[in-house]
Amino acid sequence: MSKSKAQSIMIFDTTLRDGEQSPGASMNIEEKLRIAYQLQKLNVDVIEAGFPIASDGDFEAVKKVAQTIKGPQIAGLSRAGDMDIDRAWEALKYAKDRGRIHTFIATSDIHMKYKLKMSEQQVIDTAVKAVKRAAGYTPNVEFSAEDAVRTRLPFLVKVVQAVIEAGATTVNIPDTVGYTIPTEYFNIIRYLKENVPNIEKAVISVHCHNDLGLSVANSLAAVQAGAGQVECTINGIGERAGNCSLEEVVMALRTRHDILPYTCNVNTEHLYPTSRMLSTITGIVVQPNKAIVGANAFAHEAGIHQHGVMMEKSTYEIMTPESIGLTQNKLVLGKHSGRHAFIQRLKELGYDLGKEDIEKAFVRFKSLADKKKEIFDEDLDAIVADEIVRVPERYKLVQMNVSSGTFAMPTATVQLEIDGKAKKTAVMGDGPVDATFKAIKTLTKSKATLVSFTVGAITGGTDAQGECTVRLEENGREALGQGAHSDIIVASAKAFINALNKLSSGVPQRGHQL
Repeated sequence: MSKSKAQSIMIFDTTLRDGEQSPGASMNIEEKLRIAYQLQKLNVDVIEAGFPIASDGDFEAVKKVAQTIKGPQIAGLSRAGDMDIDRAWEALKYAKDRGRIHTFIATSDIHMKYKLKMSEQQVIDTAVKAVKRAAGYTPNVEFSAEDAVRTRLPFLVKVVQAVIEAGATTVNIPDTVGYTIPTEYFNIIRYLKENVPNIEKAVISVHCHNDLGLSVANSLAAVQAGAGQVECTINGIGERAGNCSLEEVVMALRTRHDILPYTCNVNTEHLYPTSRMLSTITGIVVQPNKAIVGANAFAHEAGIHQHGVMMEKSTYEIMTPESIGLTQNKLVLGKHSGRHAFIQRLKELGYDLGKEDIEKAFVRFKSLADKKKEIFDEDLDAIVADEIVRVPERYKLVQMNVSSGTFAMPTATVQLEIDGKAKKTAVMGDGPVDATFKAIKTLTKSKATLVSFTVGAITGGTDAQGECTVRLEENGREALGQGAHSDIIVASAKAFINALNKLSSGVPQRGHQL
């Protein structure tokens, strides 16, 4: 089917739902709202805010996003059951005509046989009933055929036709397990376009996982075949190998408009700040060679490349750093900088903080500025993450002291505030970090297991802040903690305590993956 040269592709962001299913990436309500506000600035078409029936925390997060975010549609995921759908609308109703119920059921033989234990007709009947119930609340209903890529095409046609007749205005054809390749996916979408009689009454959506590293390529192939919506996440986060990366698919559409005659509504200059904010909140670091937003995406080391870029940027840069919001910071922050410059830089980085949070961050900024000559953007990210974007703190670090060396047994003396009461202990370990972690576990009586521990310098220089990331596991649940400080051992302690607080606060349960 021929397309308009300016056909607009809807961008459906599922960072807060599918992206949050990355191990350790669960966010509390405040963190979700910060990301949602940034997605609003980014001007995505749809924000999938969560899976309301999964937990009370997820319900409240979807409700809060629906109540506060303006502009984008707000979607909530639900299984094809009455309770799920009712619960989803209870949270989404605050978005009024922008609320979207997103319901799903699996359609592949392997899922129907082993998971659902349902016949084809039972699956169709369940899907139709779910869509009709959702349509009773809102005309904005999306249906997903889970594991569509491994579904027999004649049956997929029947399902899609039936749910559109029932009231679905968007039909999602997800590659749930990241199995397909671009040519195959193109053919699946084209087959549906040619064989579903009422397909023009709905938008075809695609939701690709990245298990074979093809999620963006598959999504673009689907768009070329007739899909009108791409479901994706910031930084490509998501369960297993992640999801289609929003920034990659958006910049591909923009950069290769010559052969991809489509547009989208995303304000691309907010891509980099959004990427940084998500990384700061979740602690999931973007790899340096990540497309679009990686640290090396606009770096040139080879001499011939450097010479070419100095002569003419387009010799080796196919897009500008400014197009994604990556600009050179000409404002040097230091101990003589005032609140105005500090607040202005935070806003440029995508942070819109209240007066109380600004004051907390400014105090930390001044303290750090006394130790460092210059404060970099990465330092500001760490300050916001460390002082403001936090889960409820059952455990607080009051003070600590560590002694170690070649002639001394490493010993950590740690004082915590636990549920408002001060507790202190001293513990020896195999090293200063080990001793610190053991002391914290002794005080908190935690049985959590350390899964991973990473340390890095936030910026260059010997006065750089250290940033630590800790992943803990307890009773089958994982939590990721972050900490930043000019003393790397203190940063380690803060990261460990942050992870314990997340485990203690009851991190929202994971939703279902499409």
